[in-house]
Amino acid sequence: MQSIDSSIGMPASGRRLSGGFTLVELMVTVAVAAILLAIATPSFTSIINSNRLASAANELVATLQSARMEAVRSNRRVNVCRGCDGNAGSLVAFVDANANKAADAGEVIRAGFPNPSVEFSGDLDVVFGSDGFGRDGDAPNGALLATSYRFCIPTTSPAQNVRVVSIGAGSRISTDPENGGGACQ
Repeated sequence: MQSIDSSIGMPASGRRLSGGFTLVELMVTVAVAAILLAIATPSFTSIINSNRLASAANELVATLQSARMEAVRSNRRVNVCRGCDGNAGSLVAFVDANANKAADAGEVIRAGFPNPSVEFSGDLDVVFGSDGFGRDGDAPNGALLATSYRFCIPTTSPAQNVRVVSIGAGSRISTDPENGGGACQ
């Protein structure tokens, strides 16, 4: 049995007790971590882009649903448009009390701001009546709205780089992913 000099923590024979990692062990660990990070990075990019698309589409769905609920609740017309509050890119639901087709102070119910890296296409001008049905803003007493809006990121990561938000028969809202081939039309 070895005796240990308790004042310096070394065996009496002069050998030091091992308590850490060698430089070689640390370098191997760093190399393995770098390889794993290089493999995972493209996957993370796809997840981030997919989440940006889903978030933008969900923001529009939430704005449309809030407008529809408020129209039924308050028995008033509620408009949904893009940028009509003076903020470019915003999605706005508002009660147009003075019928000027602009979101004035005190009229805004909900305003959302999708990620600016996500492209939006479609003429967003929806009016929900007290019956809860959506109609085109240019013909608020006309036929029920049946249209779609597209959110897109020009990338092939993920392959389904488009989210389509559709309004069918005036009030049914759905979201579907599409493969845009890496481009936005």
